[in-house]
Amino acid sequence: MEIASPEALAGRQSGRVREQWIDVRSAAEFATGHIPGAINIPLEEIETRLEDISREVPLILICKGGKRARTAAGFLEPCRENLTILEGGMDAWSKVGLPLVVSKKTRWSLERQVRLGAGLLVLCGTIAAVVAGRGWLLLTGFVGAGLTFAGLTDLCPMAVLLAAMPWNRTRKCDSTDRSEKCCV
Repeated sequence: MEIASPEALAGRQSGRVREQWIDVRSAAEFATGHIPGAINIPLEEIETRLEDISREVPLILICKGGKRARTAAGFLEPCRENLTILEGGMDAWSKVGLPLVVSKKTRWSLERQVRLGAGLLVLCGTIAAVVAGRGWLLLTGFVGAGLTFAGLTDLCPMAVLLAAMPWNRTRKCDSTDRSEKCCV
């Protein structure tokens, strides 16, 4: 396994050696800015998407700061050679001003929305229990039970509810309007 600086990898990117660049961040993080030509295989999907990873070409692993790329490399290293990790991750890449592909508008991932919602419910339940009475602790217990259920079954009712919210609806493009504002 090799660790390479953003500058060294940028030089290799335009070279003759074909490499596969894999960004192991979440899809939402990938959309906020990624290296041109990189594909997104989130860390939690690496094991199930091994067929998407070429065995014939060197592999460059990318994440935000380097930790998840090292974890992915640890998983892949026993079965492949030619692994390189982007030193400092996307933080270092963007800091030195190298090119990025950035989506104009991204939404929070459902996972992030669930964490925020659960955290707010626990915080509000705890504050209400201190101020208004111990009965509010039932709210925090309910959230804990819901998170435990989601972890055990991989079914999350809060995520289903949040997915139906207006800000999470898929945008549709009007075929008659070709401007940048065509998606509604």
